[in-house]
Amino acid sequence: MWLGDEMRILGKRGDEITLLAQPNEDIAKGDYIMIEDANRDKKLIIQVYDEAYLDVRGILEEIVRDEVVSSSGDGVEHDPLQMKSISYAIRDMRVIKCKIRGSIEGGVLTTAVSWLPSRTSSKIKKISISSLISMNGKLGERVINIGRARDGELINLYAESFDGQLNIITGRKGSGKSYFAKLLASKLVEYGAYVIIFDLNDEYAGLAWKRNGEPSEIANRVIRLIPSFTLKFSLKYLGLGTFINILYHILDLPGTSLREFIRIWEYLYSQNSLTLKSLYEAIQNVKCNELVRDALISRYHTLMDSKLFTDNEEESLRIEELIAKMVNGGLIIISLNKVYPLTRRMAVEIILSKITQLLERNLIPPIFLFAEEAHLYLRETYWDDLITRMRHYGVFTTLITNQPDVIKDSIYRQADNIFLFNFANDSDLEMVSRTSSTDSDTIKSIVKTLPPRYLLALGKAVNNLPIVIQVAPIDLITLGETKLFFSQLQKASPLKVDCGIHR
Repeated sequence: MWLGDEMRILGKRGDEITLLAQPNEDIAKGDYIMIEDANRDKKLIIQVYDEAYLDVRGILEEIVRDEVVSSSGDGVEHDPLQMKSISYAIRDMRVIKCKIRGSIEGGVLTTAVSWLPSRTSSKIKKISISSLISMNGKLGERVINIGRARDGELINLYAESFDGQLNIITGRKGSGKSYFAKLLASKLVEYGAYVIIFDLNDEYAGLAWKRNGEPSEIANRVIRLIPSFTLKFSLKYLGLGTFINILYHILDLPGTSLREFIRIWEYLYSQNSLTLKSLYEAIQNVKCNELVRDALISRYHTLMDSKLFTDNEEESLRIEELIAKMVNGGLIIISLNKVYPLTRRMAVEIILSKITQLLERNLIPPIFLFAEEAHLYLRETYWDDLITRMRHYGVFTTLITNQPDVIKDSIYRQADNIFLFNFANDSDLEMVSRTSSTDSDTIKSIVKTLPPRYLLALGKAVNNLPIVIQVAPIDLITLGETKLFFSQLQKASPLKVDCGIHR
């Protein structure tokens, strides 16, 4: 769509171009504009990130003077040259601040820009986001309808853009982060992916159902596991390596005691008598320092209190067998809502340790891991593991949090895709903007004004073009809504309460 002929290029400074626009021009933050120079076979692509009133010398004094005159009383207005209407038009003119995103040369979008368009002969035109994303080739075959642009244009991303990638979804509470994560997870499963979700608020199980109560397209591929109930493991299945991780990283077992535990484990394993009962008896009877024995006994009781372990092989979950039954992909929900914090951390440690082992041995396909509020249960060293070692073996992580400052700078710098919802806090925006490849002016200006369920997408999934998207509605039960006291009170039947004062 060509913009008005009155729209002109004002100037350029660094990577910023300013445009002069009339009040009736339909332009908003996040829109993409193409400047076509009639003298060149090139087109400049810029993005609106902010707007302001035209600041002309004397305009402020004129506005104040008009206000004083109009408030001082009725007068005779005589303006034969219509100067006042011209003055009003100037007052409403806007300066559109834009960032240069690239140049189209020979039909190919390139980020290298070494030329300036003409101020007098250039034509200014809006350009569709979908055409920009696909300009350097199709990014995949498996279409995901993420939502729409501000003007209603349908925005499609591709499942391939999330394959092998590290993603971050962040924004303030109630802005729509989890809603978007559910949309993304359900679409990946529809395309046959295997998704494991650490569900801190017990809200993903609803993806098995449509809003009308009918089963969803992935209903038979959704499994919910509850630690200590349907999520239990035998000692033999987990192996010594997983137990070392639990004892050392979660239960803080000292090195001396850990070496004694390894010796006991290996002996019981060689005797084919590795059970919970035999492990406890061996710890009690081991000849070692009393402090070492006490440390082992206390850790043993902590392990048993979690109820994550069993000697019954029928109760023991085998992750590779569970995935093998889910032929066309699946959604495995680890429900962490009603679990003690220590048990929660142990369960996460077991899952991550075990799937890494299975991936190393090629016993399971790559896994898409969604971690809601990961800082509450992931140990610090796992941040780097998730983007290096685990990612190499096939664990592709999506971190979802409303506290961007808990994610280290190194994680942001290596993230392939970042989806930003509304933030009002300057420190949160500063945290993201200083580590993103997108300029901080765009992030700070656009993200602050995003309505609920609008996001700013950055990264490979959008061809490294910052794009504002209204998240598409999904016909699934998303749960996770905040329970409000007064709305629940209205639904409840009135209670008769004796409020009398008894002396």
